[in-house]
Amino acid sequence: MPPSDVYPLFGGCDCRTVRYRLESRPLFVHCCHCRWCQRESGASFALHAMIEADRVTLLAAEPELIDTPSESGSGQMIARCPQCRIAVWSNYAGAGPYVRFVRVGTLDAPDHLPPDIHIFTESKQPWVVLPAHIPAVAQYYDLSKFWPSESLARREALLARIAAQNTRAQDERT
Repeated sequence: MPPSDVYPLFGGCDCRTVRYRLESRPLFVHCCHCRWCQRESGASFALHAMIEADRVTLLAAEPELIDTPSESGSGQMIARCPQCRIAVWSNYAGAGPYVRFVRVGTLDAPDHLPPDIHIFTESKQPWVVLPAHIPAVAQYYDLSKFWPSESLARREALLARIAAQNTRAQDERT
């Protein structure tokens, strides 16, 4: 992870209609080598910075949310620029709107967010060489084994906020 003094980090789409700012270090950065990410990105892998949605500030136009199938079957919402159609982040069903999986390549300085882990390496392209100093797993992983303690604490706080919001929403419906 980059030092905390590089934040905020800015990013956006190609035409600059959608612009955003990461207010802090992400929870974790995945380099996913699954076939689904390969197909969706048109590349050999997808590089996503997982960060709480309230730590991503929208600076320009609202992206369009496109409901897209996912390998899990639960789907994902891909946030795309309404003009140039570049995907800037995704929200997966498990975390809903609370966690954004920011496409690292849309950052103005993507070199600040190298992967913390390579996942689904069992389906990586055979010519992709993974660096020895970054963890790599055949499929997914146990967060408690790889995430830094600060990120685990932020995740617990986020889960508590989500539970409280869900309880309030349920109370309002009854």
